[in-house]
Amino acid sequence: MYTGSCLCGEVRFEIHGKIDSIVYCHCSLCRKAQGSAFATNGVVQREDFHFLQGENELSAFESSPGQHKLFCRHCGSPVISINTATPDKVRIRLDTIETPISERPEAHIFASSRANWDKIHDDLPQYDGYEPNRQKKRQ
Repeated sequence: MYTGSCLCGEVRFEIHGKIDSIVYCHCSLCRKAQGSAFATNGVVQREDFHFLQGENELSAFESSPGQHKLFCRHCGSPVISINTATPDKVRIRLDTIETPISERPEAHIFASSRANWDKIHDDLPQYDGYEPNRQKKRQ
């Protein structure tokens, strides 16, 4: 089980399951939403993700058609995103998780869009778009 929260603690959640498809996303939308060189995201089954408090403290922004980023309306922390195409999944911002994470990142996606001042210093695969097996993992 994993637990996590936003920066101010108004939003708290727990995850009872595995975190899949952990990636570093370098796309401009994730960089702007995170305020950093990349966002580290993982996918959780919707049935395994539960708000403990503060779900009503979230605001949502539709960053692209069907893609909604949810963030704390008090501190601005990005918490999860949901996609209407995959309603059974939640994409979690890994930096909101407070307990140790056993799963590890698999790849850098949208690596060609990375910030010009950033360098990638690991041996993970790098893709110009989504990772090639993404559609298989969504099913």
